[in-house]
Amino acid sequence: MTEDYTPPKVWTWEQESGGTFASINRPIAGATHDHELPVGKHPFQLYSLATPNGVKVTVMFEELLAAGHADAEYDAWLIKIGDGDQFGSGFVEINPNSKIPALMDRSGDTPVRVFESGAILLYLAEKFGAFLGKPEDRAELLSWLFWQMGSAPYLGGGFGHFYAYAPYKMEYPINRFAMETKRQLDVLDRNLAERRFMTGDDYTIADIAIWPWYGGLVKGWQYGAAEFLDVASYTNVVRWAEEIWSRPAAKRGRMVNRMTGEPHEQLHERHDASDFDTQTQDKIGPKDDS
Repeated sequence: MTEDYTPPKVWTWEQESGGTFASINRPIAGATHDHELPVGKHPFQLYSLATPNGVKVTVMFEELLAAGHADAEYDAWLIKIGDGDQFGSGFVEINPNSKIPALMDRSGDTPVRVFESGAILLYLAEKFGAFLGKPEDRAELLSWLFWQMGSAPYLGGGFGHFYAYAPYKMEYPINRFAMETKRQLDVLDRNLAERRFMTGDDYTIADIAIWPWYGGLVKGWQYGAAEFLDVASYTNVVRWAEEIWSRPAAKRGRMVNRMTGEPHEQLHERHDASDFDTQTQDKIGPKDDS
């Protein structure tokens, strides 16, 4: 295979494109199989995986609980996207876009579905009146929240895909998206040079949204690209990422629905705060699916 390619007049899906996630990529929506999702005992039912988008929501839940919002108790069910769980009928009913995370709020008389990670963060923040910062900073908060939703695809689907997941290395897309990722890091670094958190002194959903992606990048959790991108040079982003990582709720949130890393970093499902007990090895660590 080479980088020389002439697009056809009309594109058709004839074969898998290759790469890490080729088996789950397809040009159509909808369910591929019938599968009813489990429902636990808590008001909120989360169906997710500890990708950066999934981590946003589990960090949010853990921060809400740590702040004393007992009604934010949740069950977090594992969705194995590599196995195509997101194309099950029950999941598609919650998120027709078949992407994690997906949330059902069963706290009221009528269950409410919420999908898209940024929408879930905003929904929970408004429901509990938490992590929204000062009223006068609301426009700034929303701007950074939507900045993340618009920017992260260039980091993940752009740089991350071509640098780490594509079937072979291609100079043009790697250079193109590395440049854009570094530009985004510079945007963040300049903002955080003047602020403790994204909107000022208040820790908000803007930070919770951005941290799993860009904080994870500078901490070396994503794509094995920290040295390649010289992330250490973005000193303000590094300082901000470390401060959030020092929060116990952030550490707990990053564990939930995680299937990679050391066993003590993984909590495949979360149904109670006691599930974080590191001595409960039947709940924390890889499970034998055989």
